Amino acid sequence: MRVLSAEFVKSATQPSEYPPGNLPEIAIAGKSNVGKSSLINTLVNRKKLARTSSSPGRTQVVNFFRVDNRLSLVDLPGYGFAKVPLEVREAWKPMVETYLQTRETICLVILILDSRRGLSSEDSTLLDWLDYHRIPAGIVLTKADKLSQWERARQKKDLAGIRLLEGRPLLFFSAVTGEGKDELWGWIRNAVDDRRRRGDS
Repeated sequence: MRVLSAEFVKSATQPSEYPPGNLPEIAIAGKSNVGKSSLINTLVNRKKLARTSSSPGRTQVVNFFRVDNRLSLVDLPGYGFAKVPLEVREAWKPMVETYLQTRETICLVILILDSRRGLSSEDSTLLDWLDYHRIPAGIVLTKADKLSQWERARQKKDLAGIRLLEGRPLLFFSAVTGEGKDELWGWIRNAVDDRRRRGDS
């Protein structure tokens, strides 16, 4: 997909701060330091639209980005990093759950996993929660350039054996090489089209 414009809209911690919900939204979720910001930058062909950091836990608000005035990418705060202050970790759950439960324009949640690490207990908890609330989710395995073909095959086999992941699409992605970018845009287009066909937006 050719992106002509991409811009940061605003950060928010509660619904009163969200921008108007007049575009379909794709939410990006995952543990701290799995590459959410890098994925967003790669998708929209920008180097610094979403701020990246080597320090896990940097994103502690919900960040909204508008792409071509056609859809929004929403960067959710990362979870699971012990060095983030306790009050920040405790604020994550209500902040994210409130966004996911109240934002009617969400078409898809992209759950990002570090391809070298696999599924954590926090990831499983989020997937269970999304399933319960019937929010579609796909799995993207970032930093794929760091794996050999053998390691990829083993990781894919291991993940395929997890009940919670049965039937879910899995995609290897690299912000370094651009691998998976076009396929991920395909996921996004299909999710937006599915929602429109259902008459939800």
